[in-house]
Order: sequence, then structure tokens, then C-alpha cells
Amino acid sequence: MTTAFDFTATDIDGQARALSEFQGKVLLVVNVASQCGFTPQYSGLEKLWRDYAARGFAVLGFPCDQFGHQEPGDEAQIKNFCSLSYDVSFPLFAKVDVNGNDAHPLWKWLKDEKGGFLGIDAIKWNFSKFLVGRDGRVLKRYAPTDKPESIAADIEAALA
Repeated sequence: MTTAFDFTATDIDGQARALSEFQGKVLLVVNVASQCGFTPQYSGLEKLWRDYAARGFAVLGFPCDQFGHQEPGDEAQIKNFCSLSYDVSFPLFAKVDVNGNDAHPLWKWLKDEKGGFLGIDAIKWNFSKFLVGRDGRVLKRYAPTDKPESIAADIEAALA
């Protein structure tokens, strides 16, 4: 059985990172963008990370430029923006595709595990979120409009 911990992704600094390093943690995996109407969610994601990291929780941010060209920068620009604008300290990864033939394998798997509204698997926009349990299985999928703070109760339950 495949879990989230079976994947590897390139981090924002260009280093391959095995997600097995997060084994046993609850994860919130999010496709992010710097120039989106939902970009202020970075603040809420950072708050979740800071509130729950000590209890075994991590936010994993995956920049994506597939929706309205809202993540035009390179990794250095993205990292700088996130740091300066939102004081982001949770792990960020290199830009990925979340839909289509070139979608990152993690994102293909996430979509297969939890289909979207009306059974449509495709990620519809930036800031789609997947909550992954300590066992590496997807617990829940959230729409871009679901604010990070609205997910806190589900995170609490997954950490319990």
C-alpha cells in the first residue's frame, strides 16, 4: 500500500527530500501561489504549523503555476516572497504541476486517494489542501476556499 511517505520531492532549495522524513506526522499538503486571491492563506497555514508542529504536524507547501499564471517566479523568488510577506517557516518545495501528464507523482496519488467535488479528481485552483494522517493515508481533501483555521479541528482529531 502506497502512503505519502513513499514519495520524494525537490525542496525549494533544490534538494531531493524523502517525505519519509515526516513519517508518523500529520501533514497538510497544499498547492500554493504568490499572486492568488487565496495567497493570504499563507498566514493561516503558518499559524497551523506553529501551533501544532511540536505535536507532530507539518504543512508542506508546493508552489504551482498552473492556475492563471499566479506563481510566475522561480524558487528563489518564491522563497523570498514567502519569507518577507508571510514569515513562512514551514517546508516549501520546488514548483510542481498538480494536474496533467506532468503532475508530480505525489499529487497524482493524492488525487487518486481523495477525489474532488462530484468525483472530479483534478485540482481546481491554488490552495487545495490534503490532510494526511500519521499513517501516511489521506484523511480529507479541502477546497481552495477552505481557510486554514477551519481545518484546525480536523488536525486536532488527527493528532489525538
